[in-house]
Amino acid sequence: MTRLGDWVRIDNHASGPLFDQLRTQIIDGVRDGRLPPGTRLPTVRELAGQLGLAVNTVARAYRELESAGVLETRGRFGSFVARVDPADASMATAANTYVSAAKALGIDKAEALRYIETAFGQR
Repeated sequence: MTRLGDWVRIDNHASGPLFDQLRTQIIDGVRDGRLPPGTRLPTVRELAGQLGLAVNTVARAYRELESAGVLETRGRFGSFVARVDPADASMATAANTYVSAAKALGIDKAEALRYIETAFGQR
């Protein structure tokens, strides 16, 4: 089992909710390889104790990660990092749809990327 308390850092003074900080850091750990697929995570109570958080805060983060397909819960065996990153399939589908639309409109790669840059800049 991975000890998330060794690298997850919660800022009690940050403007964002604590569960969201935890959720985001677990996603980052999955994406950068610190939490490979199949990794068993601490129980909600264990992680709450490691991080000094309320049990409900950790439970909410786990629930949202499970809903997003990042984690899977196997009953009494615990919570595990899912075998497949759901963002990969979703983003690949979205990218292929976008490229098809751009090609149909006669837009080249450089111009299509400009639209993406603009969209990211608006957030």
